[in-house]
Amino acid sequence: MIPPIANRFVAGETHGAVVDHARELETRGVRSICNRLGEHYTAPEPAAADRDAYRSLLDAIAAADVGACISVKPSQIGLDVSEDCFRDNFEQIVDHAEESGTFVWLDMEDHSTTDPTLDAYTHHANEYERVGVCVQANLKRTPEDLRRLADYPGKVRLVKGAYDEPGHLAHRGRAQVNDAYRGCLDVMFERFDGGIAVASHDAAMVKHAVDLREEWGTDFEIQMLMGVRNEVQYDLADRYDVWQYVPYGGKWFSYFSRRVMERRENLTFALRALVGR
Repeated sequence: MIPPIANRFVAGETHGAVVDHARELETRGVRSICNRLGEHYTAPEPAAADRDAYRSLLDAIAAADVGACISVKPSQIGLDVSEDCFRDNFEQIVDHAEESGTFVWLDMEDHSTTDPTLDAYTHHANEYERVGVCVQANLKRTPEDLRRLADYPGKVRLVKGAYDEPGHLAHRGRAQVNDAYRGCLDVMFERFDGGIAVASHDAAMVKHAVDLREEWGTDFEIQMLMGVRNEVQYDLADRYDVWQYVPYGGKWFSYFSRRVMERRENLTFALRALVGR
C-alpha cells in the first residue's frame, strides 16, 4: 500500500486505484493520462508483463467509461532489449487500444531513444490516429522533428525535458530551455492543424500558448503532473482542455522521491506529512 506521504503524487498500485482517481478527476473537469511506473527493463519478460498490464488497464478504462488514456515508456516495453521487442509490444498495446477507441501516448526518454520512439509513433499514427508522442524542447533537434511530425494526424506533447543531456545536443540553462520551449510552440502553432499538448507547469509557457492560439486559431490541451499545482489544474479546466499525468503501480518510491526533490513546495508538503501537520 502506498503511504499517505506519497499518494499526492501516485494514484495507487492497482488498475482499480488509478481508474478511481480518474473518475474523481473527471468531476473537476480534468481527464487522466495513466502511466504504469516502470522503465529500463533489459529482459523481455518484465517488458511483456507491463505490456499485458497496459492491456488490462485499457480494459478497465473502457469498462469504467471514464475520461482517461494511457502513456507508455519505450524502455518499459522492451526498447533496452531490442527495437523489435519494443515495436512488437507497442503494436499489441495500440491494437488493444483501438478496440475501445482509447488514446495511447508514447513517452520520450533520453536522447538515445528519440529516433526509435518517433519512428514507432509515425508508423502507428498513419494507421490509428489516437496515438501521441512526447518531444523535449531542450533537445536542439526538436524544432526540425516538429516540422516533420506536423504531417501526421496524431498528437504531440511538448515538455521542457528532464534528462541531463550533453551540451552539444541540448540547451542546458534555464533561460535557454525556456526560449527553446517558446520556439517549439511557435513551430507547432504555425504548422500543426491541432493535436498540440502543452505539458508544462510554467505559467509563462501556458500564456505563450494562449497567445499563439489567438494568433493562429489552433486549439491545444494542457497537461500537468498529478500532485503539482492541482488547484491551478482545476482552475484551468474551466477554460481549457486539461489532462493530468497520473502515475500508478508498485514501483512508486523512486518516482515519488524525484517529485519531492525537484520543487521546494513538494518537499514542504512531504515534510509536513511526516510530522502530521
